[in-house]
Amino acid sequence: MSIRANRVAEQIKKEMGELIGQKLKDPRIGFVTVTDVDVTGDLQQAKVYITVFGDDKEKQDTLVGLAKANGFLRSEIGRRIRLRKTPEITFEFDEAYEYGNRIERILRDLNE
Repeated sequence: MSIRANRVAEQIKKEMGELIGQKLKDPRIGFVTVTDVDVTGDLQQAKVYITVFGDDKEKQDTLVGLAKANGFLRSEIGRRIRLRKTPEITFEFDEAYEYGNRIERILRDLNE
């Protein structure tokens, strides 16, 4: 990823965290943490990785709520970052945290 794409990704991560936490009032959206953002080199696509506190149903409800708010989030990101063309945004669960927690649990169990 280019330096510019990296900077744009970091800016989107910061702004997206603020927007989801403060501006979205959808009751389906639970406690969301934006963990990472990947932006393509041409700045046309942005993949936002999130973790959601709760069970599988709450996670799926959150994904549906974020998909519904995608237009609003994209326009807000475009307004705040001022790019010529705002990237298309997709949301995905960040499996790395759960994977890391699972490994940590296994290691803890082995030590006991």
